[in-house]
Amino acid sequence: MMPLSLTPVSPLGGFGLPGERRELSGAEIEQGSTAVAANSGAAEASCVRASETLRILLLAEIANFTLLRRHLGVTRSETIVAELVDRCAQILPGARSRSSSDRLVAIEFEAASLEDAEAAAARLQQGFAEPFNLDRETHAIRLRIGGAAGRNCDCEEVQLAEWAEKALAEARAEGRDIIRDVASTHLGVDPLELIHELPRALREGEIFLQYQPKVRVRQQEVASAEALVRWRHPTRGLVLPGEFIQAAEQSRGIGALTLWTLEQVLRDQRMLAQAGYDIPIFINISGVLLADAGFVDQACARLGDHGAKIGFEITETAVIRDPESAIRHLQRFADIGVVIAIDDYGAGLSSLAYLKQLPASELKIDKLFVTQLTSSNRDPLIVRSTIDLAHALDMEVTAEGVETPAAMALLSVMGCDLVQGYLISRPVEIDAFRQFLEEDEHLKALDGQRFSFLRSDRLWKSA
Repeated sequence: MMPLSLTPVSPLGGFGLPGERRELSGAEIEQGSTAVAANSGAAEASCVRASETLRILLLAEIANFTLLRRHLGVTRSETIVAELVDRCAQILPGARSRSSSDRLVAIEFEAASLEDAEAAAARLQQGFAEPFNLDRETHAIRLRIGGAAGRNCDCEEVQLAEWAEKALAEARAEGRDIIRDVASTHLGVDPLELIHELPRALREGEIFLQYQPKVRVRQQEVASAEALVRWRHPTRGLVLPGEFIQAAEQSRGIGALTLWTLEQVLRDQRMLAQAGYDIPIFINISGVLLADAGFVDQACARLGDHGAKIGFEITETAVIRDPESAIRHLQRFADIGVVIAIDDYGAGLSSLAYLKQLPASELKIDKLFVTQLTSSNRDPLIVRSTIDLAHALDMEVTAEGVETPAAMALLSVMGCDLVQGYLISRPVEIDAFRQFLEEDEHLKALDGQRFSFLRSDRLWKSA
């Protein structure tokens, strides 16, 4: 049996008001650290679970849609998909089902193995063997299913969707359900070719930046943004960062790419400041570079005395590679005004010993815990403990991967300082980001869920 049933999150008491901050005594800090340490086994188990658990995306298509349209007419046939979503939710309780077109349902869940995903597809087929009652007439709906499975920690959302679409196309051609394992499938991109092409891509403007805002929860204002590197390849199309960043690290081209990113961010930031939006922009720094004194010298020289509001996001694993050099270089950045944020907290083997030594002022909770916040018993406890610890260490907390009003509501009650995710905005290029700021798009995005921070927990319990 697949682990698909999601237990509703039980009410968590004693959260207090979001944004409510006070000085903690040494005993309270020690107590908070002890609580997190007690939960570290749970967090580590969640991380191991994340590396082993597969994210599944099934695309279920109405194979006999043309025939149904002849019987029901165009208008009625376009509404059938809502009834498909309902039946999918009944067959796979706990999975997230949504319509993707007038004939396609996307179903997302986690499973322990590819065999479990295939079993879920079989359950869907079995569940759709019973005819539908459509306008007092019974009609059979035949499904065609294509899907993809990828490890939680490794799989890009876009990559998963693309492989699910390819599997569905193969299912159409072969007349059978197909689910592909992304982890074991060759992606068709040769890292050696990317290594050779990267310098040319930088020269010819194929590399570009997108920006994703971070919103302060209580004030509902854009507090900062994260710069994300993208590659628009002339023949391969959009190359995902997971494919070329690793190639850049292996070829030692990551330094040139990061310095280019820093220079471009400085230009974009000056443009935004002239338009009245002087906000910090964060750049991701590879762990390879934290031990590179030459890169540190060049980055500090470029920052100079311009007073630019720049932040560096670094991962825990980046520090663990060479703690002494990493902490020394991060302190040097902090001394010239660079804000240090710890990225993907909880996705690695979190170490309180390193955490208290880093000159960091922001901690970002990995989206793995945020996306499961309202469908897990353990993740809310880990998130709450992490928020309390960060506040005790005088750090602000950002939750990344916020996609639903339910997660937003729960994070606000927990006292999370900032949120980032598709609920607010997807990553966009600089002109679109400036327009986003000019039109206060984050407020429009939150308008439908402008919950009171004192509202009861019904909102997130019902998700």
